Amino acid sequence: MIYPATEIVFHNYPQSPVAEKVRVAFGIKQLSWRDVEIPRLPPKPMLTALTGGYRRTPVMQIGADIYCDSQCILREVERRHPTPTLMPTSEAGLMWCLSRYTDGDLFSLAVKIVLGSAGDNLPSDFAEDRGRLYIGQDWAAGLKRANEQLPHLVAQMRAPLSWMDAQLSDGRTFLLGSDPAAIDAQMYHIIWFIRGRWTGGPDLLSEFPDLIRWEENVRGIGHGTSKAMRAEHAIEQAKNAEPVSEIGVAPHDSQDLQIDTLVTITPDVEGGEQPVEGKVRYADAETISIVRTTDEVGTVCVHFPRIGYRIAVA
Repeated sequence: MIYPATEIVFHNYPQSPVAEKVRVAFGIKQLSWRDVEIPRLPPKPMLTALTGGYRRTPVMQIGADIYCDSQCILREVERRHPTPTLMPTSEAGLMWCLSRYTDGDLFSLAVKIVLGSAGDNLPSDFAEDRGRLYIGQDWAAGLKRANEQLPHLVAQMRAPLSWMDAQLSDGRTFLLGSDPAAIDAQMYHIIWFIRGRWTGGPDLLSEFPDLIRWEENVRGIGHGTSKAMRAEHAIEQAKNAEPVSEIGVAPHDSQDLQIDTLVTITPDVEGGEQPVEGKVRYADAETISIVRTTDEVGTVCVHFPRIGYRIAVA
């Protein structure tokens, strides 16, 4: 089958909270997209063929350009589809700074609550995979501590929930006012995760009526319009296209990267993940893009954020 190389192909699975963040962004922008469902646990051969080894969820594909991490995905969606905007106020820089909290410490706290509360009921393969991914090599001890310290962890979550409730107490529809923004999607995926994956979530959230009202408003945005797509067709699309993203390296690169420098890229945590290797096509303060060529997918450009990822010259 032939698909247009400009359509959004979204590699995700329904239960992924980070994918939900991006699906809400698609809803804000009223986008149409192709839905490729990937496995919840490795191996993910169709996905890693495109990314060069990156296995986290979600990944966005447009032709032969592959976007890893929701940071990178949201920026590219905003660039390609500027209206309705994800940044309806002049505080875009502050919103990106705040997203390092929502996607970092706050999400890690939510993970510890959800996984820790499950205790021994968590399937062993899922516990090992997600524990190592989000807690590190000593994941088993980390999950045990999370279970033992659950009341403390919930107390840590109540403060940011109260801050959000206070922000919304003037009756505003969304966090910044009448229009939804990236920060709504970035905060919502935490609430969605807690409510849906922890039995104590609904009770905790019931304490915050304005937060619940906002949650319903965000849920009402929807996810745009999606149609299912087979992973094989996504690979075929990549193989029949060429990367069209920008080429160049911005001045003052702190790692002295150059076009065609061979690098490896990994998340900046000890999660046991496979490095992705390729030649630099583009780099600036926010983004690193590398080119890879294989028989299976042809030539693709894989895009990562700079923040949260370790780049090493191969």
